Amino acid sequence: MTIIVKKATEVEKFEMQSKPTWECGISEFDWHYSDEERSFIAGGEVTVSYDGGSVTFGAEDYVVFPKGLSCVWNDTKPVKKHYVFIVKEQAP
Repeated sequence: MTIIVKKATEVEKFEMQSKPTWECGISEFDWHYSDEERSFIAGGEVTVSYDGGSVTFGAEDYVVFPKGLSCVWNDTKPVKKHYVFIVKEQAP
């Protein structure tokens, strides 16, 4: 499993502005993604560690967390993000 991190395009920034927000101060915690999550990081800095490595991202980044990922978030600066879960239906 890989976390995708890239600079957000103008279209991605615009589309994500209408999505819910999540904010967190400096902290460290475990997290599990039961569905794919796509996030626009509006502010802050985070290092996420997972089986297979770690990634650091911050303001203006667009991040995709794969379904099934278990990881540890380490917010080194207070974080604000817009996010959306992508629920893919299974074929019958």
